[in-house]
Amino acid sequence: MRYNKIRQMDISNGPGVRVSIFMQGCVFNCKNCFNPDTHDFKGGKEFTDEVIDYVLELCEKDHIEGLSILGGEPMHPKNIEGTTLLAKRFKEKFPNKTIWSWTGYKFEDYIKDKEIVNYLDVLVDGQFVDELRNPMLKWKGSSNQRVIDIKETLKKNDIVLIKDGD
Repeated sequence: MRYNKIRQMDISNGPGVRVSIFMQGCVFNCKNCFNPDTHDFKGGKEFTDEVIDYVLELCEKDHIEGLSILGGEPMHPKNIEGTTLLAKRFKEKFPNKTIWSWTGYKFEDYIKDKEIVNYLDVLVDGQFVDELRNPMLKWKGSSNQRVIDIKETLKKNDIVLIKDGD
């Protein structure tokens, strides 16, 4: 598994100041994707235990509200194991900080039965659709995408959207 970049202080991918990691590799290749340099699975840098330790170290700062995991596609079968390990270690160390993640997969079609849901707080799901692009939307790029409250979704066994996700 590989990753593309780490942002130490990100204010655009979730609430507050966050650490963001962009995983490398995506098969969706959405038209006008905001991050096409993350599509090649062979690009980026190797994702190692040392990278996880570095991300966790960055998250220790009091002003960091949480971790955002984007891509590329962090939930792709080639990436989900590493993404899950990062999320698990983050939640063990920072149970009161949040994890937000973005995926082109639909929650109910692919994500809901994965271990990763035990660690996520919010998931933005669905592929970016250029024809539905709207820069006024909060946390997502196109109107077909959903901002899902994972904890409430698991409790109710039904998709619960974040109210300010539009």
